[in-house]
Amino acid sequence: MTDSSETQRLAIAERLREARKAAGLSQGQVAKLLQMHRPTISEIEAGNRRVSAEELLKFSETYDVTVSWLLGETAEQLEMDDPRLQLAARELSKLKSDDLDRLLRLLASMRNAEAEGGHK
Repeated sequence: MTDSSETQRLAIAERLREARKAAGLSQGQVAKLLQMHRPTISEIEAGNRRVSAEELLKFSETYDVTVSWLLGETAEQLEMDDPRLQLAARELSKLKSDDLDRLLRLLASMRNAEAEGGHK
């Protein structure tokens, strides 16, 4: 493996980890949402496992970031200082684990329905 491909894989891994944390999700929650094993998410975020194009698309939809940001092609910033995001995170932290899982499934289905119906 060349140094540049390893550097790129590590950069993607870092962005995936950053996006997951910004989304307020654990590796276990992401694994459930994407129907993967939690150790797989860990291996991806450590840069020890390559990510397919299909997986990158699923991660981008789950984290609500662009694939080009995950690939490091754009400098798009996650708006961590958005007060609405901070309020949502506080409210989500109060939910029971089962309720949070149900909400995450609902959000994923809403995002999938929007994607299938086309963006407005």
